[in-house]
Order: sequence, then structure tokens, then C-alpha cells
Amino acid sequence: MPTVLLIEDEAALGMIVKDSLEVRGFTVQYAADGEEGLRLFRQHCPDIVVADVMMPKLDGFSLAEQIRRENPVLPILFLTARSQPADVVRGFELGGNDYLKKPFSMDELIVRIKAQLNRFTPPAAPAPSGPLRIGRYQFDHPKQKLLFEGQAEELTHREAELLKHLYDQRNQVLARGAVLQALWGDDNFFNGRSLDVFITRLRRYLRHDPQVQIMNVRGIGYKLIA
Repeated sequence: MPTVLLIEDEAALGMIVKDSLEVRGFTVQYAADGEEGLRLFRQHCPDIVVADVMMPKLDGFSLAEQIRRENPVLPILFLTARSQPADVVRGFELGGNDYLKKPFSMDELIVRIKAQLNRFTPPAAPAPSGPLRIGRYQFDHPKQKLLFEGQAEELTHREAELLKHLYDQRNQVLARGAVLQALWGDDNFFNGRSLDVFITRLRRYLRHDPQVQIMNVRGIGYKLIA
């Protein structure tokens, strides 16, 4: 049975969510602040983290950043009343997989948790071939680094995942809807705007080699030319 690490500083809401998840068959580890949540993450190795953004001691974004250093694939779902585009983009940049605005229904939370668990697969063993070649760049996907003539660009988790998807489909069209479902879990308009931001950033990182381009394929998606 899946283990959920729930981190929520509103005690009443936390207990309601915990009880509702347990009734539906989940095992729940509950923490009331980010520091306690980080300790439970290290102690129990949960299947998914559900965390509030605004918390004492360690906020949800800082918690996600710490978790991503130790586990690059664990699903993270944010619960928050903050829904400004900059907040959502930052959450995804730090490796969040989904974002649920308060107030929310338990049915919606359950559906989103199950969707994340169904998509999660353990990572394959690292390939021994070293960094990937993208024109004159070297892309170290596990370390989230893009190197050009000895200079390294540190990528966020989501930037690295998006570039890997583009690399795997290089010189072919990567469907916009497919990458939104794979990395954001939903191809809605709001997530589409976030994807546009990340594509712009990757283009900026790759600007030093004119033979490398990320092209828009109107109405379909993107193509990495390398």
C-alpha cells in the first residue's frame, strides 16, 4: 500500500487529509513543519510527498529543493493558497510534479496522488557512456549540467528533464501535449505557459552554438535540431 508523506502546518486540515487518505488505503506519515517533514522523508522513504508551500521552519519550496538533491524522481505535490504564475513556475523548477490550490476536494487530491503514483517508475541504471552530445555542448543529465567549452550551466530539475525529452526526440517533433503530460501531469493552458518559459530558457542556454536550435512546430510541439 502506498506511503504518503503529508506535510501541512494547519493541524485541522492535516488531520482531515490524513484520515481521508488512510480510509482510502494509504499509509500516511504526517509532519506539521518542513524540518519534521524532511526528517520523515529520510526515515520512511515515502512513495509520494504532499506538502504545503507556506510552512514554519522550512517552507515547501526549500523542502522540495532538499528532497530533489537526494531523490530526483520522488513525486512531489504542492498544496497551497498561492497561485501566482511565478510561484507555480518556481515550484515546478524545483522539481514539483503537481500543484493543487486550496481549498480543494479530497476526491481531486486522491485522483492527483494516484496519477503521480501511476506515472512513477524507478529510474534505469545510469548509462556508462557519459555526457550526451548536443552540437558543441555536453549534457550531463544525471548531474543537471550543460557544458560548453569548459563552462558549465547548472540546470534545474525540470529544465534537465525537458532537455532530455528533446534530446531523446532530436531532429524529430516532440509533441507538446506529450511532454506536458510527462513532466507536468496535465496539458492545460496554465501548464502550457510554464512550458513556454522553460523552452525560452533552454534556447538561451543553447544560444552559443548556431547549429543547435529548438524550433516551434506550429500546432504540434517542438523539434531540437542538433
